[in-house]
Amino acid sequence: MSIKVESLTQRTAIIAVFTAACIASNYILLGIVNVKFMDLIIFIAGYIFGPVTGASIGVLTWLIYGTLNPYGFSLPILAATASGETLYGIIGGVLGYKSKKCASINLTENLKFAIIGFLLTFVYDQYTNIISGLMVGIPISVALISGIPFSIVHELSNAAFFFVGVSPSISVIGRLFLDGSKHE
Repeated sequence: MSIKVESLTQRTAIIAVFTAACIASNYILLGIVNVKFMDLIIFIAGYIFGPVTGASIGVLTWLIYGTLNPYGFSLPILAATASGETLYGIIGGVLGYKSKKCASINLTENLKFAIIGFLLTFVYDQYTNIISGLMVGIPISVALISGIPFSIVHELSNAAFFFVGVSPSISVIGRLFLDGSKHE
């Protein structure tokens, strides 16, 4: 289902709009720790526009949000979150390339996306917790154990967001870009 973007201007605009959506949603949900639409938006962008575009949105989002983060700035943690966030765009892109059509909106498809969202978030949380622990000098086991409550919230909220959000978003955005254009 991945849509081929033919011009650099169009790709730049897509990256800018999706990055802005990620950043705006992060600030809107600032008071709710580890509940963000960013991962969902990046996954959808990767699914529709390919892994490079999705990964670019992930990195750019974190470069901006992580630098202007109200919780503080740490270059190593910024590098970890930015590189870890690419996972959503890359996997979304790979799945989008494998799919020949827009995602159908049904329980099975939604459950598949919920599981994917949960697993991607689990990997992301483990990766960022390990890096954060190493950066502040605490044992990895302590970093992972102390991160459990935050990880659970992040993983379950992403599973719910992916369950209700991926299929309809792919369907609507995909049709928007496919209707009246020469894209494959």
